[in-house]
Amino acid sequence: MDKIRLFRDSFATIAGLALAVSLGSCTKDSTPVRAQLPAEPSGFTLKDVAVMLSALPMESTHLDEVHTAVTSSSGNGYDEEYMMRDLLSDPGAGVGDDAATRAAVRSGFSNPLRNLIEDYFANNPSARKSASSKAGGPDDVQACIDALCSSQMQIYWPYSEDWDGETFPVITFDPGYGAESNYGYLLARGDDGLIVVDSVYVDENLAKSRPVWVVNSNDDSSMTPLELVMDDEAGTRSALPVASPRGAFSKQRNLYLKNFTMLRNYDSWFAGASEFWVKCGSVKGFKATVESDLQHYTPSITDLVVVVKRKYLGVAVPFQAILVTDFTEQLDKLAFLITEDDGGKSTTWNCSATVKIKSKSYGFEMSIPYRQNDDIVWRGQLSAGYFTQDKEVSGRFGDVMVTFALE
Repeated sequence: MDKIRLFRDSFATIAGLALAVSLGSCTKDSTPVRAQLPAEPSGFTLKDVAVMLSALPMESTHLDEVHTAVTSSSGNGYDEEYMMRDLLSDPGAGVGDDAATRAAVRSGFSNPLRNLIEDYFANNPSARKSASSKAGGPDDVQACIDALCSSQMQIYWPYSEDWDGETFPVITFDPGYGAESNYGYLLARGDDGLIVVDSVYVDENLAKSRPVWVVNSNDDSSMTPLELVMDDEAGTRSALPVASPRGAFSKQRNLYLKNFTMLRNYDSWFAGASEFWVKCGSVKGFKATVESDLQHYTPSITDLVVVVKRKYLGVAVPFQAILVTDFTEQLDKLAFLITEDDGGKSTTWNCSATVKIKSKSYGFEMSIPYRQNDDIVWRGQLSAGYFTQDKEVSGRFGDVMVTFALE
């Protein structure tokens, strides 16, 4: 957090969201195009891994393993994803699982997918040599396993909650360039018990009607989504502050994000869910009475990740996340930023939050970080008075809707 610099303006109240939006909303009209996804330093391309998975002699238990992992990832607030490093080290573990959960799940799979992958490389010298030549490593099975473990590749299983527990998947990969279709490998049971593989056309409609595994790259495993933060705070969230009467300030209230609605998907369906960073800059607990008191306060930035699956397009997803603690009547304007994560180098938005002392406004400058390739969904200032209009207030911020509450 940068050291603050103070400035003073004549007092002005921003009344309502309409004016607040005019201060600096920013949206992108078209769906961004993802670049072609290249081979990783591991030496494997997404297609290589899709081909490998389609060649494995999978049984129903292997489908159960993948389904267990993606269901756990989803429950932890991530996408429906099974990272290769988990597949090869902690069979059945989802992103965000703790050590105890991983150990318990791992013991339930006696012949996991990783055994089939080890056999695949042991019996396919050409696959080993291809990967080793690209990665510049040794030509052996363990080197291939290590390379996959160190990659960011994963199995993404959209609409996995609709699986019937029996049907084998179509396996495909993210072709990049924002494409919405690709070819995939259809896995099914033949009369002799072997898996039969056919090449089929794959788009999102197919993924809605039958299981599809997409090999893509993980973008969110390093993030801590809102669900895990809320689980960590479960002991304190049961005793939420009592809401004050409409329009009135109490001595101490918190500003909550109550629900979040995505109005469009930000990436190709091959890339999975949209990951939104919600960032709010303010001065919490501000109770200064004279200008010299300003030196005792510094701005704070709250940021959290909201992962919205594609199937929740247009659906209000409920949350109970604190954006500002100790929200007082002396707050004037808050800095508010929503981005959709697409990576890139770190950059900052230089902005300010303001407070009031005796009808004068004072600004606290701050820098809110985001990444260069991120889509800026909305950024600007929101008046503190906006949040006191009702028990809950909702507004549109670019292509998302957010509901707030002071409680």
